[in-house]
Amino acid sequence: MKRGLDKRLAPTECSVVLRWSRDPRCVGLARMELRKALADWGLSELEDSAVLIVSELVSNASLHARVTPEQVIETHYFRSSGGLRIEVHDGSPVWPQPRTPDPEALDGRGLLLVDALADEWGVADRAGRGKMIWASLSVPVVRPSERDCS
Repeated sequence: MKRGLDKRLAPTECSVVLRWSRDPRCVGLARMELRKALADWGLSELEDSAVLIVSELVSNASLHARVTPEQVIETHYFRSSGGLRIEVHDGSPVWPQPRTPDPEALDGRGLLLVDALADEWGVADRAGRGKMIWASLSVPVVRPSERDCS
């Protein structure tokens, strides 16, 4: 995990910003909107990892961000020159802490999944109250020797 912004995947003009309530049903809607953006941007190859990352981050924000009902969660999806950047903003100043869950526990693995799937991820303060958690995914580079020659 890094603190601060990732400079290698700077956002381009291709972005989607959405606002959500803390209602758990919004997680599925956030996934759906991300799938649409990925298809529009030609990044469907990142869909499996990206959708799981956004699910975990939005779920964490809705469960753990102790904010008032009028403070919402925002998702920012950016198409960058090298891939995708996902940001989840919330009004809570409390930064997430990765933990080692009990093997019997049903939760507590979200940030471990994000760490395993993202090229990089981190947390940053944002303007005003709260924080922003980000994750970046790169488009895999296929070398000529790895292409199917049939």
